[in-house]
Amino acid sequence: MSEAHGSPGPVTADDVQEAVRSAVAALRGAEAADWDAKAGSLDWSCWETVEHLADDLFAYAAQLGPRGAPSDTEVPFVWRAERPGAPANVVFADRAAGAAGLARVLEACGALLTAMARTTPASVRSHHVFGASDPEGFAAMGVVETLVHLHDVAEGLGFRWEPDAGLCDRVLARLFPDAPAGPDRWPTLLWATGRGEIPGHARLTRWRWHGAPRGEGVGESER
Repeated sequence: MSEAHGSPGPVTADDVQEAVRSAVAALRGAEAADWDAKAGSLDWSCWETVEHLADDLFAYAAQLGPRGAPSDTEVPFVWRAERPGAPANVVFADRAAGAAGLARVLEACGALLTAMARTTPASVRSHHVFGASDPEGFAAMGVVETLVHLHDVAEGLGFRWEPDAGLCDRVLARLFPDAPAGPDRWPTLLWATGRGEIPGHARLTRWRWHGAPRGEGVGESER
């Protein structure tokens, strides 16, 4: 990887809110699509991928709730998968409510993370499987999950999805500080999460993000 680009500013609760708002609007425009279609390069359906995204946002919000030193485990909800190979979630959407209901579930979970990122003191450290993180880190994780999983769903459902370049730049600076610099921040975020190539850099088969607070340790993710 090339030399890290400069920081464009922190990731905020407003960024989570905007990412989820844009995602929900895009999904509501595709309500008549085949939600059982495969989501991009994932082994999940588009429905399962949005459920997984909602579950991520819920889980990140929940991790910021308990106070005190970070434990060595997640908050002990029960995660389960509805079929072999499907994502294991706490959050599921009622299929009888249709795609509109699925979008509402995503919107609700996004609002939970927005609220927790906005109200949790910056000094709080909460457990993540790849290392403790702070409210900004969890906000950035939620934004990345939203942007890249909407990319997966957009490929499956056949709609256009290209998020704000400034938002991509902020989460790249926070979670992927060694990503290549350059003007094309959305393609770089897709590359950094194993979803594409950029000039001079082949598609990644393994990737990591740095979720620890700025100036502290590192963490990693592989999906």
